[in-house]
Amino acid sequence: MRQLRPVFLILFLLFGACASYPDVQQQRMAALPHHYKQFDLLMGYEVMPAGGNTLVQGVVKNVRYFRMRNLEVWAAQLDDQGKVRAQGMTFIMPSELGLDESADFSIKIPAPLAAGDRLRITYKYFGTDGGNHGLGDGTNWMQSFETVVPPR
Repeated sequence: MRQLRPVFLILFLLFGACASYPDVQQQRMAALPHHYKQFDLLMGYEVMPAGGNTLVQGVVKNVRYFRMRNLEVWAAQLDDQGKVRAQGMTFIMPSELGLDESADFSIKIPAPLAAGDRLRITYKYFGTDGGNHGLGDGTNWMQSFETVVPPR
């Protein structure tokens, strides 16, 4: 029995070390002031002025597909009739997000947004559940939501 104690101690230390690494992206997502949740994607973001422009920065997380490829995110300032006044977009890097993987994004809208302005955020991707290496089988998806720019 005494010979097994060092083995159990080593195993305990190894398993304990695996659980001690925090998920930095998950912590960042939780710290962001605004969140969007859908069946396929989680998003945390913030809207801030940047020298006459507006930055929409945040984190996206794939919560549905085995692989989410070519994810794009747009942000658009809307007028009172819902027409786009100014918009920006970004491609998410890396170009493939596996299930439960996250990535940062940053979008510059070339206009200042004030509190109360309407903002439409749209995302588009190709999702696949595996098989056929994602060539042909999958879903081409686009989704959007609107929000109001909060006061700072």
